[in-house]
Amino acid sequence: MNRAKWIELSVTTTPEFVEPVSELFRRYGDREVIVQEEGDWDPDNDHDVDKVPHTVVVMTCIPLDVTADSRRAMIDIGVRLISYLQPGIYLKHKVVSEEEWENSWKAQFTVYRIGERLIIKPTWHNYDPSADDIVIELDPGMAFGTGHHPTTKLCLEQIERWVVPGMRVLDLGTGSGILAIAASKFGAQCITGLDTDETAIQVASANAVQNNVKNFNLIHGTIPAVKLPKDSFDLALANVTANVVISSVEPLAEILKNQGLLIASGILSERQLEVEDQLRKRFLIKESFADGEWLTILATKK
Repeated sequence: MNRAKWIELSVTTTPEFVEPVSELFRRYGDREVIVQEEGDWDPDNDHDVDKVPHTVVVMTCIPLDVTADSRRAMIDIGVRLISYLQPGIYLKHKVVSEEEWENSWKAQFTVYRIGERLIIKPTWHNYDPSADDIVIELDPGMAFGTGHHPTTKLCLEQIERWVVPGMRVLDLGTGSGILAIAASKFGAQCITGLDTDETAIQVASANAVQNNVKNFNLIHGTIPAVKLPKDSFDLALANVTANVVISSVEPLAEILKNQGLLIASGILSERQLEVEDQLRKRFLIKESFADGEWLTILATKK
């Protein structure tokens, strides 16, 4: 078989089923997992907030070789199982060339300005920065977090506002590493990134190398299972979900210094009071910032 040919696999689903479909593609696929969303929806953080869910297309490729039939069969079995929970979804496939696949997924990402100085640039785009621009080059690959989703954008704006040289930063749920890389670019002394997804660790590591960030320590896992020194971080970033923020209040407070700063995001506005009630047990709420249905909370350790 000609290895220049690939089988493009795709499933049209709703946001709540993106993660299980993506996991199937990561396990049995051979290339990046692409999520073609409506607007700026990002599967790492987004949950459907409308009464009628919108649809999302999840895509990957497998080589057209002797493994193709077995790979496709395993993915198809998984999709059929998911269809019991979401009737109507099914696996589509077509043969594509290497060039067609590359053009398909790279078309999803463009140069993007956030805040006053940050530029998010895919590695394959050209951009002529001004003297004040801070450019982050990303190869999104299979990890979510490109700066386009409101929660990531809100976090990046607060990083630009609050990170000062010498800070020690924790990035909980680092994903593509975009927040940690931004913190480094603004002068953080060292950043520890945690993620339970091994693929995210690999992609974040590659993105750190791409951006010449050498003070980024990546760990597979999360708190409190991952033991970190108490009272040792100046800033914690948690662009995750409301549930993760709530469950992490105590361990985040333990690792932050007194008056340490927390930027918590990935929170739907309908859960603001619930999250803030839990945060107040160990933190003082300074401000909150909304973008549509999404919320970012700024707090300091008591």
